[in-house]
Amino acid sequence: MGFLLIFDLTNELSFLEVRNWLEQLRTHAYSDEPDIILCGNKSDLEDKRVVSEYKARDLAQRHGLVYLETSAATGQNVERAVEILLDRVMRRMEATVDKSLLPHQKVLRCHERDTPPPSSSCYC
Repeated sequence: MGFLLIFDLTNELSFLEVRNWLEQLRTHAYSDEPDIILCGNKSDLEDKRVVSEYKARDLAQRHGLVYLETSAATGQNVERAVEILLDRVMRRMEATVDKSLLPHQKVLRCHERDTPPPSSSCYC
């Protein structure tokens, strides 16, 4: 349901392949609209950078993606990318579970039942 899509900030071809990878993810994912975090990796190699932050953010915005610049070498934003992705996937899962309750499957609290609760005080 969720993916970290990572390209290399020091490799233009890697960046150009993002559109193809997005299409592949959306075609083959288990979800119609998977959560995808776009990561421009190797942000620690600023002197070798060929993909500008502006271009990467523009691409992410056009595709409705969160964008982070990461570095596997230094750990910059790696944990944050995973946390954002997990948060989005968990929200999607919770929403799916909530929608799976049909209108007639309302969860009843003890004071809404036909029979009184087993003790004199409400336990819900």
